[in-house]
Amino acid sequence: MAEYTFYTNPMSRGQIARWALHEAGADYEQVLVEYGPDQPDAFVKANPMRKFPTLVHHNGDHDHAVTEAAAICHYLAEMHPDAGLLPDTHEKAAYFRYLFFAAGPMEQAITAQNMGWTIDDPQKQGMAGFGSYDRAVDAFETMLADRDYVCGDRFTMADVYVGSQAIWGVDFGTLPKRDAFVAYGERLKSREGYKAAKQIDNDLIAKAKADG
Repeated sequence: MAEYTFYTNPMSRGQIARWALHEAGADYEQVLVEYGPDQPDAFVKANPMRKFPTLVHHNGDHDHAVTEAAAICHYLAEMHPDAGLLPDTHEKAAYFRYLFFAAGPMEQAITAQNMGWTIDDPQKQGMAGFGSYDRAVDAFETMLADRDYVCGDRFTMADVYVGSQAIWGVDFGTLPKRDAFVAYGERLKSREGYKAAKQIDNDLIAKAKADG
């Protein structure tokens, strides 16, 4: 049995977790799951939300279910410290700050923008957690303006999640094509872990389309 069971759908945030698995060098078995009610019992048990990705770590006599893409990324970094993806002491502030920024305010801002939800009252913007889409995007750009990666000049696991926001945002138009976002995404796309994981998902998507 592989160390991890990876429940995913290639047309989902499962692409983030697959990239993280490859960066960590983790041994995993994928289980492809379709959207809809007909899903494996083991998947539903591991994640009653029925969301992708879902990771089950077979750790000795224990199985540990991990959900939420950002949590999966950091969990893999912790479980595979030799991969060098964890932050050093002086890097932890930026690592956790922007990992949670991308998973919280930035994700919420993009979702609200796509849904056409706007909050014009400045007082109520604070209640939303992300302020406004423009404010979140500007903050994201400011973060990337003076560094190559989340923690400065070194790639860490935070870049898998934060970078996925930048790559998908630029590629699918949920973020403006600002120089900082484009350059950051191109740096990440050159990584072998990204290319290997992306190829697997692209092949799965192509096969699904061909099968009709």
